[in-house]
Amino acid sequence: MSPPLGLYIHIPWCVRKCPYCDFNSHRAESELPERAYVDALLRDLETEAAAIGERTVETVFIGGGTPSLFSAAGIADLLAGVRRRVALAPSAEVTLEANPGTAESDRFRGFRQAGVNRLSLGIQSFDAAPLRRLGRIHGREEALAAVEMARAAGFAALNLDLMFGLPEQGEAEALADLRTAIGLGPTHLSFYQLTLEPNTLFHKYPPRLPEEEALWSLQQACQALLAQAGFQQYEVSAYARDGACCRHNLNYWRFGDYLGIGAGAHGKITDMRTGDVTRTTRIRHPLHYLAAAGDPARQGTRQRVAPDQLPFEFLMNALRLREGFAEPLFAARTGLPLGRLEPQLTACLDEGLLERQAGRIRCTATGFNFLDNVLQRFLP
Repeated sequence: MSPPLGLYIHIPWCVRKCPYCDFNSHRAESELPERAYVDALLRDLETEAAAIGERTVETVFIGGGTPSLFSAAGIADLLAGVRRRVALAPSAEVTLEANPGTAESDRFRGFRQAGVNRLSLGIQSFDAAPLRRLGRIHGREEALAAVEMARAAGFAALNLDLMFGLPEQGEAEALADLRTAIGLGPTHLSFYQLTLEPNTLFHKYPPRLPEEEALWSLQQACQALLAQAGFQQYEVSAYARDGACCRHNLNYWRFGDYLGIGAGAHGKITDMRTGDVTRTTRIRHPLHYLAAAGDPARQGTRQRVAPDQLPFEFLMNALRLREGFAEPLFAARTGLPLGRLEPQLTACLDEGLLERQAGRIRCTATGFNFLDNVLQRFLP
């Protein structure tokens, strides 16, 4: 059977580049080429449609950058164009990322009318001082107002992005942020630690971050608060109320397929005739992408994943989930027998890093906390 299929759409512009961000995002220096970029995305999608045949797209994720910089009319044209080019499931989850600093009530209502049914707000913190240090363009009041606008626009499915381990942040401040977020009633929280990624301003000029012991204590306290509030941790940095897991991201972690269009976007497609898994990558710079989109020879690269890389790629995703994976899924997604993982699998089971129950393999509590160490065992 074909793996589930998603569609990722990248809109790369932001009001300004945050010092911690390593995503493919570019400061919007002047008026955005919205119409030209939507046209380029749809040309790009046309070149990918042949690779999926009659398969149905079950989820769409419009990420960035700051996709909410685009007008509601632009997003409506984009989604209408997607529906004309691929089979989009009637029940498809359609997520759009938004920045509280660019939130407008009319725009949010327009996004909802265009077919977006899940909104993800990049809050990061409700505290003015950390927001300034992070280079965010919004403050506490803008964040609170953005949530109210989302509710008024009809977004029942709402994710809030929140960070911890911020410069000079203590446990009390992190818990206060989290209590504020929970009090706003989102269905999903992406709650993750600030890390200093290469090729970022923070990596070049590191801020003072909390010590490891303090971070561990902070993380445990925050996870206890989330559990008490009814949020289940289903992935390393994802917490959801019952039935509110992000379907698009679950497909990534279950090693499903996804088309990736837009500047710097990545995709993964399985050829059901041969079993080959191919990774696709689009050129990163928006202006270069605008010129090349729709031309397979210029818009990016395609690379078959070597069979000896597939086990690690599968586990790198599947073991991020609390549920782990059902044993038959490994063969279904990689075309390889599960025995390919021996003797590393046996060693991790013996050491208490993984557990095997009722045909399912997942990390133990210890393995989940030291996931990088577990994954290193399975490197080719």
